[in-house]
Amino acid sequence: MVAIAGGVRLVGAALGAVGGALIALEFFQVPSYVSYQEEWDSYDIDIAPAEVTEHTALGRAGGLLVALGFALLFVGELL
Repeated sequence: MVAIAGGVRLVGAALGAVGGALIALEFFQVPSYVSYQEEWDSYDIDIAPAEVTEHTALGRAGGLLVALGFALLFVGELL
């Protein structure tokens, strides 16, 4: 039983680490409403509320993995 609890905690920590890395990569994404104009060497912001996408699937998957990792760590402690 101790080996199972240790394995569950280890899997939870690994999922949390992968999820945290995915969330960190999310911060390096350029938002959909920002565009770069090379000929003017400037950034333009065009906000249309219906078309704005702030989060990608990468960040959402990372958040779910972090939540699952914390849940597994909790279950591992209970075992």
